[in-house]
Amino acid sequence: MEQNVNIANDSNVMHEKDKLNRTKISIAFTVVGGILIINSFLLDWFFPAQPMPSTFSAILGAAVLALPIIFTAFKDLFVGQVRMNELVALAVIAAMASGKFQMAGIIAFILLLAIIIESRTASGAQRSIEDLIKLTPSNAWLLKDGVETSVDVTELAIGDIIRVRPGENFPVDAIVISGESTVNQASITGESIPVERGEGDEVYAGTQNLTGVLELKVTKLGEDTTLGKVKEMILSAESSRTPIIRIIDRYAGFYTPTILMLAGVTWFASPESEAMERVITLLVIACPVAVVLATPTAIVAAVAAAARLGIFIKNISHLELAARIGAFVFDKTGTLTDGQLSVVKLNPFGDVSPAELLQLAASADRYSNHPTALALLKIAGEAGIELDEATDFQEVPGKGVFATVNGVKCMVGRINFIREQEGVSIVGHEESESDGMSVVYVVRDNIAIGWIGFKDKLRAEAPQMLNDLRELGVRHLAMVTGDRQSVAEAVASQLSLDEFRSECLPEGKVEYVENIKKHMKVAVVGDGVNDAPALSAGDLGIAMGAIGSDVAINSASVALMTNDLRRIPMLVFLSKKSKMVIAQNLTFGLLVVLIGMLLAAFGKMPPVWAALLHTLSSIIVIFNSARLVRTGEELTYNEKTSKTTE
Repeated sequence: MEQNVNIANDSNVMHEKDKLNRTKISIAFTVVGGILIINSFLLDWFFPAQPMPSTFSAILGAAVLALPIIFTAFKDLFVGQVRMNELVALAVIAAMASGKFQMAGIIAFILLLAIIIESRTASGAQRSIEDLIKLTPSNAWLLKDGVETSVDVTELAIGDIIRVRPGENFPVDAIVISGESTVNQASITGESIPVERGEGDEVYAGTQNLTGVLELKVTKLGEDTTLGKVKEMILSAESSRTPIIRIIDRYAGFYTPTILMLAGVTWFASPESEAMERVITLLVIACPVAVVLATPTAIVAAVAAAARLGIFIKNISHLELAARIGAFVFDKTGTLTDGQLSVVKLNPFGDVSPAELLQLAASADRYSNHPTALALLKIAGEAGIELDEATDFQEVPGKGVFATVNGVKCMVGRINFIREQEGVSIVGHEESESDGMSVVYVVRDNIAIGWIGFKDKLRAEAPQMLNDLRELGVRHLAMVTGDRQSVAEAVASQLSLDEFRSECLPEGKVEYVENIKKHMKVAVVGDGVNDAPALSAGDLGIAMGAIGSDVAINSASVALMTNDLRRIPMLVFLSKKSKMVIAQNLTFGLLVVLIGMLLAAFGKMPPVWAALLHTLSSIIVIFNSARLVRTGEELTYNEKTSKTTE
């Protein structure tokens, strides 16, 4: 399956390169043909008594300019497609057939210029990929037996040790094994503030090492790196099509025959001396390049703005969908909270000491990656407690773990999980689990020996993020979590959420999302690992902190490479703004075509002016769409300002 994806992506890249090559050829024809047409006017000016050289230069110039247009039109017809290119070709051929070679040349020049602008604007994927490729160095410093050697990045293998100096970009994903440095991750995460990296931390291909020398162990290569995944997402997004584009494509085949019919009516209804000129004008102005560019240019600009902020969108239909989301469902731990639980209370039962309770819990949980397990291991390490070896380890996702410690069967988990186990005796103050704590019970040999309380803190930007979503028209904000009722209630109260569900297993989260979907479009926000089923169940899945996480990128519609919640309302705002820009572009493009056709039919516009209006409308659409590129600049500016203040 992965091989098929890579083949498809390579095919997309080759297609983009072919388009780029065709654009370069069109530019060459435009320059040569344009010089010949200008030359014909100069010959007319300086040698009015000798029309032949001027006419020959005009014929040659018109032919050179018309050739790529006519070739593209015949290519479409050869594969059985009728597109807008045929209108342009017919207009140029009609002008040449009427002996107006200079006019034909001017029309062809202007229209060819418009085609070049369209090609350069619509081929955003290739340029994005080229920019990403530039981020990754082609060589790396390989360390082997203490000797440093420059090798091609393609020669590296997982497990190799490499060195990256200050100012260099990381060639692969890797783990720091020696050294400390400041790393600029803006190319992937969109964060304007560099981060500190030291032993045990991960670094990613395409990010920049700023201050120190680092020795790294290679973990991912090529397409498997985070940068490689981002490249795949850009290709996937820009090769996908929105519903608006699909509608335009569906009716494009009817558009050209309709215009040809109107051209025929114009021919018969016009005075004989003006008929040809009016038909040429109609064909030129009827080519709706501005309409065709309306959506792709806005989408390319919006995707570029999102990527700059570390928001990567798999399919551009997801960008359009974000504007129609009526409900957001958030996970709690790692999404609304920072996900770093801290042990705040040790409550042993009977004669059990706090140190004994902590040692047993941390030993049983030592092979788990759950936030509570990580918090236990952290505090045990800080307290200098030596852990015992755990065997027969088994984890029940979202509930707890089983393990054998020093030959004794142990359990660590939530109260409901413990109650489900046959023969387990629970004594103590179970009601003391309020106060917003997450609590796990520790059981040794079927007897509960105490419980441990954890707390997590809200992300600082969470309240503002929720307010921003409400201002953008989101009607329902909810939270689903596997945590206890008291903890979930405390968080929901602090954030003024509309609804919450506690003690939800993955299937419970999915069920809740499915119920909300019956009434409105739902976006699910989670960490992309524990919430993969819920992310997939939502109309829109948004994975937080997806940098380095294959699961997040694969399970979600949108991957946020940082844990900054402000990116979520920015995504909705960008979606609504791009929708508005597309509507403006389409309205403007259609008005130009309709008004231009009316003026052409009544002989109120010459062909050259039609060609100029045609090109001008395309440029206006492009510049209108380009406004989207700067969306979110205030977010990165505020990040820099807050960092400076600190």
